[in-house]
Amino acid sequence: MIIAVDGSAASGKGTLAKRLAARFNLSHLDTGSLYRALALDLLQSGQTTDTIDEKTAASAIEGLDPALADAADIRTDRVAGMASVIAAMPLVRAGLVELQRGFAMSPPHGEGAVLDGRDIGSVILPDADFKFFIDADLEVRAARRTRELQAAGQSVMFRDVLEDMRDRDRRDRERQSAPLKAADDALAIDSSELDADGVFDRAIDHISSSPEQ
Repeated sequence: MIIAVDGSAASGKGTLAKRLAARFNLSHLDTGSLYRALALDLLQSGQTTDTIDEKTAASAIEGLDPALADAADIRTDRVAGMASVIAAMPLVRAGLVELQRGFAMSPPHGEGAVLDGRDIGSVILPDADFKFFIDADLEVRAARRTRELQAAGQSVMFRDVLEDMRDRDRRDRERQSAPLKAADDALAIDSSELDADGVFDRAIDHISSSPEQ
């Protein structure tokens, strides 16, 4: 089984993907962590969102340390901002496509794979068995992210997170290469008024009602 979970920042797509992986014994890949790891690597090398260019970002993929994908530092808003910038670069996206598809086709364990990101169902895995698109109102997502960052010990203000997320949404949805959008055959779930259990239940109902299950 291959499942694609796409959605906006702080919509709950990552939580859903992890729970689906546990439920169906699937390998899970947070594809955003790949972009964040690359972003962290670039920031550590002295690049900024104002100075980074596409060729520099793409060339850094070859020497990327996969261990950075598990580093706590990739969860900062500074890294998220850089990740959003480089994710809009066609050469960067192309450089990571095969890595993501390879994970899905040959998962490290389990009976398949679930990948979450921005373009999994529309670009990376268009033939996935199940596709979900998770979204929520901007202010709801900004409030969630603010709480997450504050719980992690970061000093952030809601208004700053809101503006950063608004900018990130614009880049994600308006970029020419693989913009954030729901695949035509994806089940869209609005998580504005749903908790993690509510989103999970809708996804499970959808999978269970499939003739293939």
